[in-house]
Amino acid sequence: MDFLWTREVTPHSFPALEGDKRTDVLVIGGGMAGVLCALKLQKAGVDYILVEGKNVGGGITKGTTAVLTAQHDTLYQELIKKFGREKAGLYLHANLHAVERFRKLCERIPCDFEERPSVMYSLDDKPLMEREAAAVRSLGFDVDFITTTPLPFSVAGAVRYNGMAQFHPLKFLYSAAKGLNIFENTFVSKLSGTTAFTERGTISAKKIIIATHYPFLNSHGLYFAKLYQQRSFVVALENAPDLGCTIEDSAENGVYLRNYNGLLLVGGGDHRTGKSGGGFEVPRAFARRYFPEAREKIAWANQDCVSLDGVPYIGEYSSGIPNVYVASGFNLWGMTSSMVASEILTDMVLGRKNRFAAAFAPKRSILTGQLFANVGTTLLNFVAPSAPRCSHMGCALKWNPAEYTWDCQCHGSRFDEHGHIIDNPAMRDSHVE
Repeated sequence: MDFLWTREVTPHSFPALEGDKRTDVLVIGGGMAGVLCALKLQKAGVDYILVEGKNVGGGITKGTTAVLTAQHDTLYQELIKKFGREKAGLYLHANLHAVERFRKLCERIPCDFEERPSVMYSLDDKPLMEREAAAVRSLGFDVDFITTTPLPFSVAGAVRYNGMAQFHPLKFLYSAAKGLNIFENTFVSKLSGTTAFTERGTISAKKIIIATHYPFLNSHGLYFAKLYQQRSFVVALENAPDLGCTIEDSAENGVYLRNYNGLLLVGGGDHRTGKSGGGFEVPRAFARRYFPEAREKIAWANQDCVSLDGVPYIGEYSSGIPNVYVASGFNLWGMTSSMVASEILTDMVLGRKNRFAAAFAPKRSILTGQLFANVGTTLLNFVAPSAPRCSHMGCALKWNPAEYTWDCQCHGSRFDEHGHIIDNPAMRDSHVE
């Protein structure tokens, strides 16, 4: 599959691990979250190593739409109900802080950074938009309630965050990674305490940060029940208008849009990995209806890791494994969540207090409807009479004819037609023939 962000960029290569190593902090995962953690650790003068199973930026980061915003759906009114105003405010201001941190870093990292307002609209629910605007204002950030957008159709209402942004994620990541202590093609197959095992040697650390998109330790933290993964689909259009903002439909099956370098990116068709859903036809149908003169230049799909309550899991992995930390469940907002994770986890490994940590701590109630949906999906797939099984926890695999992959509905592992791993949490290939 071709990705927009991999075009016209040259990654910086790093060696593979050879032999045993010791370090104070080991970061596992070379996506945006892992590289930002390593960048902050290096700035703090900490002895660290980052290992990546394949290549830096070669996983989920290359498929992001790379919007930098604290506007995360209509989440804030829900957070206030679930957790109270204090924690909802921490979540908001952590993500606003993340946008500003990116803004500052992008002053010295050329990555096509552009300030753009972020807009979320509803076609038919004006009160929902009004409630969300009021909720965000009550948390200390001034947003606009509007009734017109740059889109070629009417909306019932929308909420606009000014001062948000967008960028080229791989131009940023590759530049940020230069000079960091990174080993590529170094796949961690297991942990024992704070010792990591790879094919080419072990790494003994005092503390470990697991930033692998989906946590791979099943015996701790119940992440296999607390997370599911979903596919999202994007088409990039030529001869389409510049909207002047990033914009998203608040509806469950809505689309999201942003511009880049003369292209209009339209995303949508999201569905749980391994299940059928809208797929590429959703953004393509939207484009045909509203931008009939546009031409599709490139299309790709990506994968998001979804938490039970809309808030990422950032902090101690589990009370059963001290000195191991996690960053996962970023939902649809991987860029600001990666920055938040780097700030919180760097402070934690250095023994410093972080003012935002309490809002993201993984140790919180899991009793939600989504938990039972996740468990039910897993149980159904355990007993499904299907020959190919996932090497992660034994769930049935489903053939995905649109992407020519074997996908797991339970936890989102994906394999190519020969059973080779594409996406974790699986740690080894699966037998599919």
